[in-house]
Amino acid sequence: MRAAVRTEYGSADVIRIVDVPLPEPGPHQVRVRVEAAGVDIGVWHMMTGLPTMARLAIGFGRPRSPVLGAELAGVVDAVGTRVTRFRPGDAVFGVGAGSFAEYALSTEKQLVPLPDGVTAQHAAASAVSGVTAHQALVREGRIAAGHRVLILGASGGVGSFAVQIAKALGARVTGVASGAKLDFVRGLGADETLDYATTDATDGSRAYDLVLEMGGLRPLRVLRRSLAPTGRAIIVGGEGGGRVTGGFLRGMTAGIASAPHRRKVTGLVSVTTASDLAAVGELIASGAVVPAIQEVLPLDALPDALRSLESHQVRGKLVIDPTR
Repeated sequence: MRAAVRTEYGSADVIRIVDVPLPEPGPHQVRVRVEAAGVDIGVWHMMTGLPTMARLAIGFGRPRSPVLGAELAGVVDAVGTRVTRFRPGDAVFGVGAGSFAEYALSTEKQLVPLPDGVTAQHAAASAVSGVTAHQALVREGRIAAGHRVLILGASGGVGSFAVQIAKALGARVTGVASGAKLDFVRGLGADETLDYATTDATDGSRAYDLVLEMGGLRPLRVLRRSLAPTGRAIIVGGEGGGRVTGGFLRGMTAGIASAPHRRKVTGLVSVTTASDLAAVGELIASGAVVPAIQEVLPLDALPDALRSLESHQVRGKLVIDPTR
């Protein structure tokens, strides 16, 4: 099968589209014929090996798993001997190992049935980014109808889902992005948009019930001053910062640092689960959320897709179609 492989860490230049053996499912694994694979920021971290603390999980000297990609949607091709929830021919979406390939392995716990009326492309775009947004808003943010929500980084993969999910749950949403992307954010349903280059949304002049910080490096005190007395701020992702810990250490320690304060700031640890996938799938199936896909690209275009992601040119999501 064709797959996007890298055998060392680095820029998009290390990626090669090559033929590799078809993966064989273990007892608890499911092999999926991939119809669509989402490009999320986690792929960039896996490609570059940055921050270096991530290499403790993915391979310190070189990648343990050469094929890139996690978000996927497709059709079950084969199942392991102990798999009971799926069988060949089932349409599914979720996350797996090496989704930028014609076939990828996953597990029962990381997949759910593809909802009726939902395309593989929409489902694949949501398996990490949509789930992350849902967890930040619902599990950590405890969002409720009428809440005032500030989304810092509203035009990105997670941000574009967060705007729509927050609106679907009855919140009033302020989305922050670059001036060139404000029309896009308004199109997602934001009640108000702010250009981060001209307006400091965290200057304390407005109080929000929930603030989502998409991987930036704003000081915790800045996030706290944006909150209502019982508000919460959630740090999502870990872009920026140094090469060793990046922005992740800030999110990991935010809860401890904010313990003495009434206004809480915490970091999100997002792990895709079947229940979260099902919840996001229902929102998409109902029409409340429409994944904002900028472009669907062939597998050969993955290096350019990651370059666009790194340079902040992407609005919403890019999706790879390995069948093209």
